[in-house]
Amino acid sequence: MKKKVIFWVEEYFYNPSFTQKLLSILLLPLSWIYCFAMFLRFKSKKSEDLGVDVISVGNLSVGGSGKTPFVTALASRYKDAAVVLRGYGRKSNGLVVVSNDGEILCDVDRSGDEAMIYAHKLPNIKVIVSEDRKKGILKAKELGAKIVFLDDAYSKHEIKKLDILIDIESKNSSCIPSGPFRERLWSSKEALLVKEEIDFTRVVELKNKSDKMSLVTAIARPKRLDVYLPEVLSKNYFEDHHAFTKDEVLAILQRDNADSILVTYKDFVKLEQFDIPLSLLDLKVTIDKKIFEIVDNYRGK
Repeated sequence: MKKKVIFWVEEYFYNPSFTQKLLSILLLPLSWIYCFAMFLRFKSKKSEDLGVDVISVGNLSVGGSGKTPFVTALASRYKDAAVVLRGYGRKSNGLVVVSNDGEILCDVDRSGDEAMIYAHKLPNIKVIVSEDRKKGILKAKELGAKIVFLDDAYSKHEIKKLDILIDIESKNSSCIPSGPFRERLWSSKEALLVKEEIDFTRVVELKNKSDKMSLVTAIARPKRLDVYLPEVLSKNYFEDHHAFTKDEVLAILQRDNADSILVTYKDFVKLEQFDIPLSLLDLKVTIDKKIFEIVDNYRGK
């Protein structure tokens, strides 16, 4: 039931049917109220300097946008860095230090999938999950970080930071619940808007390829993978942050008579424990040097 609801919502926001478009129109008054409430919330906040450089990478709409590979590409340039994120889908609460300069300190259940990606791909930095981003930043500072990257924290207006927003094209520009937007880019809020194929480019590497692969993925809006996919036996979509069991993945492997399961890195960090043959669709981004210069200039202020 949960899976059906999540996929229906994704379709409603990004590829609506005629009926869903009508529903969106009917919900417009609620969207105006919601958006105004978000504006009042923004105006009520005063940003606090936490004594460390903070760079936030996010997007204004619901769903995936490629924040994780973008943050990875940025943070990989620094040895004195930390990544702080909420840790969606994790089976823990509060502040958890996931990794400290290459030492992974917990399992994926406690960290969440996205935090474990950072722990794997960024061995020279610290990775912290915390619902309270301020506490996470202060912990990173305590551990020696000089620059902190926040994954998805545009709405944390109480924190002094450089906001980078990944621009996501949508035919529906309304706020929740009529459309996919969680917040607006407020006119008095400074933020750097970056666009794919202009400010960054996605690069895909297929690792451990086999002759017969079945796609298994639990990312938001999974059909966005289609442009990068090799030939696969089947496409098996699960809701974002789904906690896989070995039996459900084995059932797909056996049903398709596949040689391996094709996954993204977000799925890989959860499936590697199952000792099942995996092929990896590793998505990365290359970022225009002017974005790096903006980050470096912000650090110099």
